[in-house]
Amino acid sequence: NRSLRNTCLSYLVAADPQNIQLAVDQYRIAGNMTDRLAALREIAFYGDFALREDTLAGFYNDWRDEALVVNQWFQLQAAIPDAQALSRVQALLHHADFDIRNPNKVRALIGGFANQNPVNFHRADGSGYHFLGDIVIQLNALNPQIAARLLTPLTKWRNYAGRAEMMRGELERLAAEPALSPDVFEIVTKSEN
Repeated sequence: NRSLRNTCLSYLVAADPQNIQLAVDQYRIAGNMTDRLAALREIAFYGDFALREDTLAGFYNDWRDEALVVNQWFQLQAAIPDAQALSRVQALLHHADFDIRNPNKVRALIGGFANQNPVNFHRADGSGYHFLGDIVIQLNALNPQIAARLLTPLTKWRNYAGRAEMMRGELERLAAEPALSPDVFEIVTKSEN
């Protein structure tokens, strides 16, 4: 029932921005995290800037002591398909609750951006790919396994006409790094050809 209700909410809000009030009402009365997060997603994706920022801030204040919920908060923000997505993710790297050494935080924020925000990850200027490459370089020394796993979206470069060369170029940039871990080196070298 929850899944059907939240799918209907998503369709209604996407079809008509005036239906955002349905999401606001569900967010306020939700008796479980599934319904609250579903409503928060619609507000974050379709609400105006003030509503989105107020609701996201309120959610964080309510749940900041619950690490798993904060991870979902990071992931949701990384997936918002607006023009500020990349700059928002870059700013969240400096959030007090984000720690680049924590694999769950990295998967939520960076993985959320690369895997759940195709509009911004595949930006025409390649900045989404470059951002991911920079994070992989940083993680290479801290946690090579998570760095290697984050590369998965770039390894699918053959599937993206018009973007393939930029994606492959990012893999080549990574391959040229002097101190790649065996985990990252294997993924990069197998994927770039």
